[in-house]
Parts: sequence; structure tokens; C-alpha cells
Amino acid sequence: MQTWLDQPRPVVFVIGGAEGLDASVMNRADHVLSLGPLTWPHMLARAMLCEQLYRARAIVAGHPYHRSGRP
Repeated sequence: MQTWLDQPRPVVFVIGGAEGLDASVMNRADHVLSLGPLTWPHMLARAMLCEQLYRARAIVAGHPYHRSGRP
């Protein structure tokens, strides 16, 4: 995550449809992420991606995991 933020170019996330993305888009990607094998509605996929990015930034910043210490 920090490596992406240190790059001089912007980070762009592209969310594909139910059939995924065209091969030409995938071939241009530096990295490919997956939210799992299920098909998610676009708005839910966006929310899950935002939550994961928030969590990654919190970890990079040294914040403790919000459920640490719980049984």
C-alpha cells in the first residue's frame, strides 16, 4: 500500500462487471485484486474496496487492529 502511495502516478482501481474485465484492461494492470469468487453488486464492491483500503492505511499508520484483544 505504501509503495503505491509513494509512486508519482495516481493509483486507479477498476471494478469489472459480472463477466470481469476485458483482457486488454487486465493486460495493462500493474496489479490485480480480487474480492473473492462471488459476484458483488457494484455499490457493495465499492464499499468493500474502500473498507479494505481504509484498513490497509490504518495498518501502515500503525493503528492497532480494531478487534485485537477480543476473545
